[in-house]
Amino acid sequence: MTSDVWLPFHADEIDGLPEGLNYLFWDGDQQFPADPADCVFYVVPYMKPPAVSQRPMSEMTSVRAVQTLSAGVDHVQPSLKFLRPGVQLCNARGVHEASTAELTLTLILASLRGVPGFVRGQDKEEWRSGFYPALADKTVLIVGYGSIGSAIEDRLAPFELARVARVARSERTTARGPVHPLTELPSLLPEADVVILSTPLTNSTRGLVNAGFLSRMKDGALLVNVARGPVVDTKALLAELESGRITAALDVTDPEPLPQGHPLWHAPGVLISPHVGGPTSAFLPRAKRLLVDQLNRFVNREPLRNVVLTTGA
Repeated sequence: MTSDVWLPFHADEIDGLPEGLNYLFWDGDQQFPADPADCVFYVVPYMKPPAVSQRPMSEMTSVRAVQTLSAGVDHVQPSLKFLRPGVQLCNARGVHEASTAELTLTLILASLRGVPGFVRGQDKEEWRSGFYPALADKTVLIVGYGSIGSAIEDRLAPFELARVARVARSERTTARGPVHPLTELPSLLPEADVVILSTPLTNSTRGLVNAGFLSRMKDGALLVNVARGPVVDTKALLAELESGRITAALDVTDPEPLPQGHPLWHAPGVLISPHVGGPTSAFLPRAKRLLVDQLNRFVNREPLRNVVLTTGA
């Protein structure tokens, strides 16, 4: 039987791939490169709609590993039910931390210091001077303290913050301090000047930022979402933004892409970037290094990295 590997990059562009596998290029095109039943290792195309990513999975009867090139895996999870037991789903931990953390700091600083208004002023040749909030002396709450949350805190360290609070699914201790469980969010939210969302999209985080969550945020606080759009209840967020009580910086939205005419585009106090936390110059070399490592492990029957779940387990 053919041992096909489906890659969203051409194999001759990746140095170090192991021999003994048949590498096929597929980046979401309508036509499959071969019979999906012969695919043993599926690398999911990057930044493609879920319907595209999932389309071949129901026919992948021989697949043993599914590798995403994103930190989140929610775009392929609905089709895992079609795969045989024992298939490992791996994410791209280690690929996006730096670029997502960079964008997070960009969104925070731009929002606090009024950069969007300066750009609009420049377009109109207006000199919009004045006093603006600084990040220094602020309290920041990171909701979703995995590898990306940790990378964000690394970059927050020089900004002379009053405090960083960390929240994850379960309580633990890190070198930087305690990580609080999700159950403690209600007591932490009123103290935070900046709330950063970097959590994966799961059943427990979908709609996490609802009207109750937002109502507990302090007046004038900034909500930053670099996680997934559906983590936030858009209707509830719009209500708070339109009241002027809080502001927001969003790299992800629900719906996404945000359609023309949607009220979120022109809500007061919101800065929107078009889901660009991951696709930067840092992506390609890091993604290729991950694939080389994973495929060498696969060939040598060594444990794969970044296993999120195993089907049937």
